[in-house]
Amino acid sequence: MSEITLGRESSAVAARSASNLCRAVWRWHFYAGLMVLPFMITLAVTGALYLFKDEIDGAIYSNLKRVAVEQTRVAPEAMVDAALSNYPGTAVKYTGPATPENSAEITVTTEDFGKLAVYVNPYSGAVLGALPDRGTIMWTIRYLHSLKYFGDTARLLIELAGGWSILLVGTGIYLWWPRGKKGGVVSVRGKPKSRMFWRDLHAVTGLFVGFFIVFLAITGMPWSGVWGEKVNEWANGSNFGYPSGVRVDVPMSGEHLDHVAKTSWSLEQAKLPESSGVAGTPIGLDKAVETFDRLGLHRGYAVAIPRKPEGVYTGSVYPDDASQQRVIHLDQYSGKPLIDMGFADYGLGGKWMEWGISVHMGQEFGLANQLVLLAACLGIVLLAVSAGVMWWKRRPAGSLGVPPLPADTRVFRGLISILAIGGIAFPLVGMSLVVMLALDWLATRVFRPALA
Repeated sequence: MSEITLGRESSAVAARSASNLCRAVWRWHFYAGLMVLPFMITLAVTGALYLFKDEIDGAIYSNLKRVAVEQTRVAPEAMVDAALSNYPGTAVKYTGPATPENSAEITVTTEDFGKLAVYVNPYSGAVLGALPDRGTIMWTIRYLHSLKYFGDTARLLIELAGGWSILLVGTGIYLWWPRGKKGGVVSVRGKPKSRMFWRDLHAVTGLFVGFFIVFLAITGMPWSGVWGEKVNEWANGSNFGYPSGVRVDVPMSGEHLDHVAKTSWSLEQAKLPESSGVAGTPIGLDKAVETFDRLGLHRGYAVAIPRKPEGVYTGSVYPDDASQQRVIHLDQYSGKPLIDMGFADYGLGGKWMEWGISVHMGQEFGLANQLVLLAACLGIVLLAVSAGVMWWKRRPAGSLGVPPLPADTRVFRGLISILAIGGIAFPLVGMSLVVMLALDWLATRVFRPALA
């Protein structure tokens, strides 16, 4: 056999191998799309809206949240009294104005209406009105985005969607890779009537938004049910739920900070300290706010009001700039700071996660952050729509149109090995991968004619 013939056969084998691998990757890219594209559309739309939460809520509830600036201000306790006179109950939290044009917010637990957010003019002390606590339009959008409306079990879907979207990007990049081609790499060929147009539009859009999909998936993982909790423990240690190195040599209660004052991801497991001298006289909210101001808490901080003799005043703030996050617990009798910690006290993992979450929510870099992520969200919707149109144009009549199996199924071994790495990093994704492998095996032997 001549060297030319051997060379041709070698080239043919290499071409078949590449074709088989491409088919295998395409098949799993299709499966990943089935898993996450519906979620990605929902997450992209709700996420795009939530990027502008302050602007939207400020416009809708301007009568509650905006006030005219005056010279003198009313004391916090007077604002709480005004809120309680209009909405009798128990005041559990005071949130000071974030800017001179903002109202104060008093959270009141009532018997008739549940927990309310009562808005008070900080200059006149007039009550402007009330809403259910976390009852604004943007809180509704946030709960839809995180699937919180559907219970804790739905949080597992966040991890599945995040893990499979990373898989979607990885397989998509492989399929996009030029391999000597020029058309459809960074340009779109054909017209909307042709499948080529939608294929190129899908590929080019995926190229530009793939980075954002991976970033948003990873930074959204802290809210997942399994991965988020385990990484939280790893990032923040077990120092009463505080990052290692934070001084907690004070009496600690069994209550968690997140239960009395919603906190950052890094402090969800943090426990509250206890006040000493329970027979003494509490310093009161006015003195607590004065202390927090003196300690330099960022404006717009919230104060959780103690409801038990051993409780503490907790001042917490999580502004757009993640580096300004801070939580201070005061003894309610002496006013002494028991625990004072901020972003600088987080571990390295906690800092990266908090910074990523801040960027994810469009906060860290102001308007530029919002606009870039808005473009990414629109790109994700376009990516999903183009995938659906492309599939519909390719799908044979009466079948699901699953990409064909490679001629040599041994190529799956390497692909599955790579997928298994992602399955180990994200346990729920790994479990779903096993399920998908089983279903794929069953489909190719029982339902192959209908799916092909």
